[in-house]
Amino acid sequence: MSPGAALARIRLNPHSRAVQRDLRNATDMHRTLMRLVPDGLGGSPRQAAGLLYRLDVTDTFSTLLVQATNLDPTRLPDDYGHADVKDLTPVLNALQKGLAVHYRIVVNPVKTERLPLENKGQRGKRIALTGPDADQWWARRAHTAGLHLTTALPTLVAAVHGSGDNSTAAVQHHLVRYDGTATVTDPDALAEAVLVGIGRAKSYGAGLLSLARAAA
Repeated sequence: MSPGAALARIRLNPHSRAVQRDLRNATDMHRTLMRLVPDGLGGSPRQAAGLLYRLDVTDTFSTLLVQATNLDPTRLPDDYGHADVKDLTPVLNALQKGLAVHYRIVVNPVKTERLPLENKGQRGKRIALTGPDADQWWARRAHTAGLHLTTALPTLVAAVHGSGDNSTAAVQHHLVRYDGTATVTDPDALAEAVLVGIGRAKSYGAGLLSLARAAA
């Protein structure tokens, strides 16, 4: 069985200056959330920690879901919000072939531009996918992750903004949320997808897959 993970559900305090800052800039949000995982994780600490997150927004409040191998919500800024933490191991252990589930995920559907042959060895720019192209992207990724989709409702999420490594270059990621139902086809692949996330822009709130058993 793959290593387990913890999931923190943080109901954000809209009056917190730290929350307001992080909601404006995803780079700041990522920096705040990295405080919740252990130090000394090497050159790729987010990946080493298994840190994923997703912002769920309603008309009345915003909830931040944060997942990692180990989480310490006491390291959040003061008055950031109320956090509840649960162990995801029972969820992962319950996955079995044929299980019907509800899912939610925010993804960054992109493709890499194909370059002419004379540009061999160079990488084309990444192009955001929208509409049916994004839906097909998600269906392919879900299949690889061990899910057979039965429904998939897309919701366009406001693009996330952040600053680059030099704190001056602006970055932006196109995000789409998918909600729906599916059947588990490969429990091991699905557990791995839950733990490592799906797609790009994981430092910007994409890739965290939530699952819940569908009612019989």
